Amino acid sequence: MEVNLISDTATRPTPAMLEAMFAAPVGDDVFRQDPTVNRLEETAAHRFGMEAALFCPSGTMTNQLAIKCHTQPLDEVVCEEKSHIYQYEGGVYSLLSGVSMNLLHGERGKVLPGQVTTAVKPAYDWLPRTRLLVLENTCNKGGGSIYTHAEATAVVEEARQHGLAAHLDGARLFNALVETGESPAEWGQLFDSISICLSKGLGAPVGSLLLGTCELIDRARRYRKVFGGGMRQAGYLAAAGLYALDHHVERLRHDNQRARTLAATLVEQPYVASVETTESNICIFHLRHQSANDFLEVLKTEGILATPFGPRTVRFTTHLDVSEEQIAYVVERLQALAERLAEAPARG
Repeated sequence: MEVNLISDTATRPTPAMLEAMFAAPVGDDVFRQDPTVNRLEETAAHRFGMEAALFCPSGTMTNQLAIKCHTQPLDEVVCEEKSHIYQYEGGVYSLLSGVSMNLLHGERGKVLPGQVTTAVKPAYDWLPRTRLLVLENTCNKGGGSIYTHAEATAVVEEARQHGLAAHLDGARLFNALVETGESPAEWGQLFDSISICLSKGLGAPVGSLLLGTCELIDRARRYRKVFGGGMRQAGYLAAAGLYALDHHVERLRHDNQRARTLAATLVEQPYVASVETTESNICIFHLRHQSANDFLEVLKTEGILATPFGPRTVRFTTHLDVSEEQIAYVVERLQALAERLAEAPARG
């Protein structure tokens, strides 16, 4: 048995999703003539109570479009130091928008009340202008940590007091919402822009959406084109996103629970030093003696694939293509590894 816990980007379209893709009416989206793309954008905007949306190839593009629309060169963006926009988007904010990052040391990737006020710089000629706050929900590097709406509201309202715009990197927002019971519209009212990813837990093969006002999305559409993100008959991909929004949101609670099952197993193993709080579909754990790479090689011999997240840190990510049977298999092998690893000499 092979179990891919590397990332929820490993999902493949279900047969029903493929059927929806093949049946999609399409046109040229650069000319705004693809009816399926238009329907996806309208559906997502309506769900979040926002004016408009823009379909893009990736979450990196939607995040960077938001930064571009909310800032001017020599501005700065405030975010937690574990944020995806800082950690995993190639530093491209400096190239495309000419801005710098003001990094906060929060808690598991979450900005804490009071930190934004401390971060905002005075208006001196020799300092960047603080313009934008970015939150990530759930936070990948924070172990899938969840902001509640109340927690996010406290931080965003603090940013508003200083004239900052607020963007939400909601790549895995729906994983949070199925746990908190909050509605997308509540979050749409809070932020100036939101990015949601369709190709992670929701199971679409490609695509993310940027949500915001009509004015912001019109600007973002132009930047999307000059960034090389204009797509033609993109409706085949948009159809997958529509199917995902209609059929794959509620099932995310199963992914979250399966990650917690893995966490509960790992915390009992002698080769594990600690397991980070597991709230959604990401489980991060730290090894006592083995390096992450050595441990992953052992897992690979059992057909279990995962990703290193530090010298002795590993990430498991559950998703649409990981079944209950596969989770039971992983639990069994993790328990069996205790004896096997005890006999093997530690390296690294």
